[in-house]
Amino acid sequence: MTNRDDLTKKREVLESVLKQIKKAYGEGAVMWLGEQAVATGIDVIPTGSLSLDIALGVGGVPRGRMVEIFGPEASGKTTLALHILAEAQKLGGTAAFVDAEHALDPKYTRAIGVDLDHLLLSQPSSGEQALEITEQLVRSGAVDVIVIDSVAALVPEAELQGQMGDTQVGLQARLMSQAMRKLAAAIAQSKTVAIFVNQIRSTIQSGPWGGGTTTTGGRALKFYASVRMQIWSEGKIEEGAERVGTRAHVRVVKNKVAPPFREA
Repeated sequence: MTNRDDLTKKREVLESVLKQIKKAYGEGAVMWLGEQAVATGIDVIPTGSLSLDIALGVGGVPRGRMVEIFGPEASGKTTLALHILAEAQKLGGTAAFVDAEHALDPKYTRAIGVDLDHLLLSQPSSGEQALEITEQLVRSGAVDVIVIDSVAALVPEAELQGQMGDTQVGLQARLMSQAMRKLAAAIAQSKTVAIFVNQIRSTIQSGPWGGGTTTTGGRALKFYASVRMQIWSEGKIEEGAERVGTRAHVRVVKNKVAPPFREA
């Protein structure tokens, strides 16, 4: 048997296997990459900031991906997420906000430009409920962007049912790890942008350099997020004696769709 005959036989076997896979799991379960319109660019939702869109490299946050926005308190994390919601609505999309902190201000949200009449809002009572609602909204395929605010507020049921002072080691990290595994494929298929707002915490670390900082919820979100944006405040914006805003700085510390480490 010549090499050409061997190659032809392999292709026939491969085509047979591909047909079996598509029959069992549906069209799109496996495909040749060249059949997809990858050259047309990545579909995105703008952030509302031109400089940040440029820093992200593709003009906004990519659809069908997880995005993490993290930073210290009062740094503008939720504000940035709300701006992305507003931009999605301007494009005719459906937006959802999972308010795990139970702290969303409707007046401020409207001032940013979000249409409250067309914003889905959930205020779950536990981390499991928040993530299950998120999964169902994502799997519906009808939501363009969903914000989960915040990871630190996704408290597991076991912790809620326990007593004050009980030690619950690693519960939230395990919850997030399980949720990320379930959400990853659903988000990619639905083209939903899932934005997780996260906080930073000090770490207890021995050695000459002392402790550092890390985000809450374990390592799963760091791994699954295609884009991670670190945000911090660089001072107030004032008109006369009145404070009218905060100047924020954003660094794209992880980016799977463009070069990372750009800043805005």
